[in-house]
This record gives sequence, structure tokens and C-alpha cells, in this order.
Amino acid sequence: MNSESPSKAKRAIRAADEFQQQRPWLALPVAVWKKFGDDSAGNLAALIAYYGFVSIFPLLLVLVTVLSIVLKNDPGLQHRLLNSALAQYPVVGQQLRSIGPLHETGLALVIGLGGTFIGARSVATAIQNALNTVWEIPIGRRPGFPWSWLRSFGLILVIGLGLIGTTVLSSIAAGAGSVLTGAGATIAALVVSLVLNIGLFWLAFRLGTAAEISWSQLRLGAIIGGVIWQVLQAVGGYFVSHQLAHASPSYGTFAVVLGLIAWLYLEAELTLYAVEINVVRTYRLWPRSIAAPPYNEQDRRAFELYAQAQQRKGMEVVVEVGGEGDGEKTSG
Repeated sequence: MNSESPSKAKRAIRAADEFQQQRPWLALPVAVWKKFGDDSAGNLAALIAYYGFVSIFPLLLVLVTVLSIVLKNDPGLQHRLLNSALAQYPVVGQQLRSIGPLHETGLALVIGLGGTFIGARSVATAIQNALNTVWEIPIGRRPGFPWSWLRSFGLILVIGLGLIGTTVLSSIAAGAGSVLTGAGATIAALVVSLVLNIGLFWLAFRLGTAAEISWSQLRLGAIIGGVIWQVLQAVGGYFVSHQLAHASPSYGTFAVVLGLIAWLYLEAELTLYAVEINVVRTYRLWPRSIAAPPYNEQDRRAFELYAQAQQRKGMEVVVEVGGEGDGEKTSG
């Protein structure tokens, strides 16, 4: 009886595996989930969230200072733009509004802004590392200094200014749509916001991914990422607000910190899932086996990509994937 149980369980797993591999609507999500785990993408998302949390305050300091200089004669517009940026972070956005600008002038201001900007570069570096890892770009072919720094600064500008721009332009669209009914204005704002978010993700993915991945290959991930971001803004804020609404008075800053980290991690993780879907479809890494060995063709292709991603300059990687009872082998 006991000896037969493992055999029955194994047969059931094999049957489930064959079932999902024969159905594309199920095989693709399984392959994305499997590759997400193989890439340790959850850890990559956590690193982005951590550096994002550390970087958000210096970046907001830069934003507030620049707005106070450029729009010093229009404090009303300053206030609206800052609120638009902070609105991306439900609950904690109210707490972040207390950040004030740098009051130095001349060289001291330039040095202060440059220092905070460089200090915030870590989040952009983490994004680059995550995107290149998910796309399985060999380490030896990833952008090095100074191009990686330039890409990081470009990412900071695109993400920081882009989020404000999409919010402002969406508001303009809503105002332009006021000649329509209330529902028409809302739909117009959502459509414009979605298109701009997709463009923002597309440009950010281009800056964060090695040049060997083309614009067209990045398109699907940008579309999915833009849609996910739109959904997060629509329902994510409601969820987080209700989860923390009762905790904030009790735990104060502790709840705010946890809320911000949780929000950043959710954004990073779902964005990496969007990229994983893109990679799996581009490289045809589905269906994958969940009961290997034996390994199928897509499993072998995935193992080859994983090994090649660890390749450094002057190093050759060989991958051997055996049959029943054998595991994958790598050598460098």
C-alpha cells in the first residue's frame, strides 16, 4: 500500500504535466511562473524595492528643488505637479508631501543636486541588472562603465519625469474631454494615460536592457507593463489604503514604511512578470515540464540560456542536459 502511493502520486503529477503542456492557455502561464522562479526574479524585485525605498527621498528632494526653481512664479502649478507625483504612492504619499526643497544657490545647489542624483542611481542599476538577468544577457555583454551609468541616469529621468508627465497629460485629456459626458472624459483620460504609460515602459525597458534586444522585442513587455501599471493605479491604491487605513494611526511611521516598501515591491514584481511573459514568448520557452526529468526541448533551451547568461568575457559555457534520471550540467 505504502509502496504504491509514491507511484500513484508520480503518475498523477505526470498526467497533470502532460495536461498543461498540451494546452497553450495553461502552458504559457506555467512556463512564465517556472522561469520567474528559475531567475530568482522575486529576489530581483525585492532588491529594486529596497533601493527604490532608499532612493525615493533624494529623488523627491531633487524633484521638489527643480520645481521650486523652474516654477517659482507659479506655486499653484508646483503644488499640482508634486501632488501628481506623490499620488503614485497611496497612503504614504501624504507623508512624503512634507519634503522641502534645497535652499542653497549656485555651486552649492549644483553639488547638492548632483550628490542626491548619484545616490539615487542604485535603483536604476538594480533595474538594469534585473532586466538583463530576465532576458538572459551574458554578463560579459552587458553595458559597462560609463554606459551603464548613463543608462542609469536616463532611467531616473524617464521614470521620474515620465510619471509626472503621464499624470499631467492625463489630466489635460480629462479637461479636454469635459465637453463630453462625465464617462467620456474619464475614458479619454484612461486611454491617454494608458498609451503614455506603455510608451514610458517601452523607453525604460530600452534604456535598461542591453542593445542586442531590439525595440520590437521589448514591445510586448511594455504593453503588459503599461496595462498592469494602469490597473495598479486604479485598484492597487484602494487595496493598500484599506489595508493600512486602520494600521496607520496605531503604528504611525512603521505602517507608512511597510506600506511604501510593499507598494514598491508589488510594482517591481508585477513589472518583472510582464518582462518574463515577453521573454518566454520571444524565446519560445513554452511549454515547460513541471515533472522533469525527462526534459523537453524548451527545458533544454532554457538551461542553455541560463548557462550562457553567466558567461563572462573569455569564458565558454557548455550545457549538457541528460535524459531520465540525469540533471543538467554546466562547465565554464
